[in-house]
Amino acid sequence: MKFPVFKTKIPNLSKKFNLTDPEQTKEYFQLKAGREIEKLREYLKENTFVAYFLGKKNSGKGTYSKMFAEIVAPDRIDHFSIGDMVRGVDEELKDEEKKKKLISYLEKNYRGPYSLEEIIYSLEHRSTKELLPTELILVLAKREMEKREKKTIFIDGFPRELDQVGLSLFFRDLIGHRDDPDVFVLIDVPNTVIDERIKWRRVCPKCNTPRNLKLLPTKEVIFEDGQFHLICDNCKVKMVKKEGDEFGIEPIKERLEKEGYLMEKALQLYGIPKILLRNSIPVSMAKDYIDDYEITPEYYYEVQNGKVVIREKPWIFKDDEGVESYSLLPQPVVVSFIKQLVEVLNL
Repeated sequence: MKFPVFKTKIPNLSKKFNLTDPEQTKEYFQLKAGREIEKLREYLKENTFVAYFLGKKNSGKGTYSKMFAEIVAPDRIDHFSIGDMVRGVDEELKDEEKKKKLISYLEKNYRGPYSLEEIIYSLEHRSTKELLPTELILVLAKREMEKREKKTIFIDGFPRELDQVGLSLFFRDLIGHRDDPDVFVLIDVPNTVIDERIKWRRVCPKCNTPRNLKLLPTKEVIFEDGQFHLICDNCKVKMVKKEGDEFGIEPIKERLEKEGYLMEKALQLYGIPKILLRNSIPVSMAKDYIDDYEITPEYYYEVQNGKVVIREKPWIFKDDEGVESYSLLPQPVVVSFIKQLVEVLNL
């Protein structure tokens, strides 16, 4: 499965942007999608919609949805992660008072093939490898939405099973969005990109800020014990590798295949508009479709006079079909998202 290449290049425009700079990023979006952003802002003053983000693990669902919200209307959009919701329930179960309130809510609202006792047991003894029952996810999401003012909702992590694809289309009935449009946002990212994101990921042991030694370094890098290490910009401590990251996508290959299959099935559904976001572009097409500053750089390091110097070059890799490609920074992908959404909503 490979989505069409989206063109963000504006003819005869020589201006370049540093997309790591927040002010330049704002100017970039204004130039590349300013008219569409204004249309969406006007629409969101009186209207809402529900967007379901489908993509493989580490495909950028959270990154793209949060960047879209920040650029368009942060006060009118809620990003909602099913994974974060379930982890929140895990914490509630450790507090007796919160646990009682949770059980009380489930008694009144849960409907499904499992008893309430079985449901509580599955929550308290769940394995991260096993998905919770669909009916439970729905009622927990309903509870979460009842805490919030009605806004446009970006749902990340649902559906996760084929039986949930159809149910997700009725999800709006649970959260009071009966008349709002549904949109599937499907994200195509090559496995090579996901593999590198995992293998080179580094995390601050104090504040848990994530970075990437190859793709997103910190301001300071040191050379120690024959290796380069990122120093957290916030805590000024050495960032560490998560256990198992050195294996890349190997431990999650089965999950990636399943998520790819799920997207293929979602593509075939009638009655719901789809936005197709693509993270990569063949090197042979890049010159005509994108600007060079929109390409993900690959960072490498040299030691000069005892100090580490950070270098960069365009990251070239082979996609799932073996085609030499560039990975795109989040900003051009979000430009594609904005422009496609305006068309989907007929603005």
